[in-house]
Amino acid sequence: MKTIKIKNRFVPHWLNYTPEEVEKLIANKYQKGTTKSQIGMILRDQYGIPSVKDLTKRNINRILKERGVKEELPEDLIALYKKAVKLHIHLEKAKKDKHSIRSRVVLENRIKRLINYYKDKKVLPQDYKYSLEVARLVVKI
Repeated sequence: MKTIKIKNRFVPHWLNYTPEEVEKLIANKYQKGTTKSQIGMILRDQYGIPSVKDLTKRNINRILKERGVKEELPEDLIALYKKAVKLHIHLEKAKKDKHSIRSRVVLENRIKRLINYYKDKKVLPQDYKYSLEVARLVVKI
């Protein structure tokens, strides 16, 4: 058998999963509390699915949206919130750590830029603002 080419996407000939089976796997993993990026890694490492998009013509995010999953905050923003909270906890103990103080400034600017991006894409409301208290509530550390 040969590799099938679909609009510059390649589905390997050895792949034994149908798009419907992959969508069910994604929905089941998400219901168990797995994040989208973890789902992609699990499908790659345990099921041998190199690319969900190549097989289903949709990414994991779109598949979950079509199944009615709505997230309050994007996954990458939550990851940055976790970093910020951990960094603030560290800085409470080590107030003179100049490198961490600078990295906190850089991290908070990255968070604000990402929030502006999501405001432009209408993922977040226009009045949404970053604050450490909101970040602590989101990550619950």
